[in-house]
Amino acid sequence: MVTQQTILFNDTIRNNIAYGDQKASDQDIRKAADAAHALGFIEELPKGFETIIGEDGARLSGGERQRISIARAILKNAPILILDEATSALDTESEREVQKALENLMKDRTTFVIAHRLSTIKNADRIIVVKDGEIVEEGTHDTLLAQGGEYELLYSMQYK
Repeated sequence: MVTQQTILFNDTIRNNIAYGDQKASDQDIRKAADAAHALGFIEELPKGFETIIGEDGARLSGGERQRISIARAILKNAPILILDEATSALDTESEREVQKALENLMKDRTTFVIAHRLSTIKNADRIIVVKDGEIVEEGTHDTLLAQGGEYELLYSMQYK
C-alpha cells in the first residue's frame, strides 16, 4: 500500500526500503530504488543508502519520501497494490517523478487507485468513478472523456 502519508522510520534509507523483508539483498534494494526513481537522489546523499532519514523521513522532501515508500512496495512485490492519494500532497515536479515510479510499480499487477489527481489513473485499464458513494461511470480514460459525464467534468477542471 502506498498512501499520501508515508510511514518511514528514523533509520537508514536501506532499512526503510527493506522494511518487511530484512533479508533483501543490497542488489534487490538498489533495483527497487532505481525502479522507484529514487536511486539518483539516494546516491547524491553523503552516506547513500546508509543515510538516517529522521522520524517520518523528516530529512527528505515529500517526493523523496513517496519514492522510498514506492521502492518498499516494489521490493515487496505484492500481487495486489493499493494507492491511496499517493500523489496528492506533492508539487508538480515531484509528482512527475513519483508518477514514473508508480507506472513501474503498477506494471503487471492488480492496482486499486484512490485518487483525485487524474494523472494517477489516466493509463488504467478500467476506471470506476464514484460520486456520493455510488458508482456513476466505468470505462477507460478515453471512453469516459467521450461520454461527457462526471469523469470528463473532473478532467476538464484539472487540465483545461
